[in-house]
Amino acid sequence: MSQPIRATEVRTSPWPAGTVLTRLAFVAAPNELAETCAAQLTRRYGNVPVEEAEVVVCLGGDGFMLETLHTVLHRDIPVYGINCGSVGFLMNPLCEDDLPERLVRTQAAVLHPLRMHAVTHSGLVEEALALNDVFLFRQTRQAAKIQIVVDGRVRLEELVCDGILISTPAGSTAYNLSAHGPIVPLSSDLLPLTPISAFRPRRWRGALLPSSADVEFKIIEVDKRPVAAVADFTEVRDVVSVAISEDRSLRTVVLFDPDQSLSERILVEQFTV
Repeated sequence: MSQPIRATEVRTSPWPAGTVLTRLAFVAAPNELAETCAAQLTRRYGNVPVEEAEVVVCLGGDGFMLETLHTVLHRDIPVYGINCGSVGFLMNPLCEDDLPERLVRTQAAVLHPLRMHAVTHSGLVEEALALNDVFLFRQTRQAAKIQIVVDGRVRLEELVCDGILISTPAGSTAYNLSAHGPIVPLSSDLLPLTPISAFRPRRWRGALLPSSADVEFKIIEVDKRPVAAVADFTEVRDVVSVAISEDRSLRTVVLFDPDQSLSERILVEQFTV
């Protein structure tokens, strides 16, 4: 088994020039445009099951792309997104012509997920993976109180807030950005840690952690101030502690047209006003 590629690595095409890709799997979001495009592409290029594919072509928006990446996370099959949704930050423009040839020329971004280990008030232990972020949020009208531990050391004794999140570099332009967290390049090997509506300490704006960091959130006054934790699509209610670390044993590969690389998009986003 080869050594896992670092989470922030961006590389050229996974295939040498001249490769002919014949096994494409098309998956479509449940909307008219995506389903119509999938049918047209299937007629032109065929369609194989995901587990037999050289490339999975995902038609939809960023949300459906995230679902697809979770589906192939344990298969190590690259995914190429075609925007049939709204924002399409992780997607490429819609173009049906010469798709196999264009796929060979793509650039690959290799990402590793965050692994969440959550313990609930009842003692239940839940694990989930996140390619975007893991965030905690208050369940009631009262603010949450959260202690932050990094690599076994208490870094913030008590954060009074609506919540807190930790994101991957690829996810730093999603919820993290909306919460006024920093955008980080794929090459940075950093994980943004961002408070959500912090009340005390009011001036704390978060931190940038190395991707090797082990982070734990401990909930204070769990009975009075219940908190939920979310890792991409998995929500766990009434948590008492949540541990998060990057899982280097898993990876997903996202393909982008040569002029549409994820690193370039993240850079452009930092200059968007």
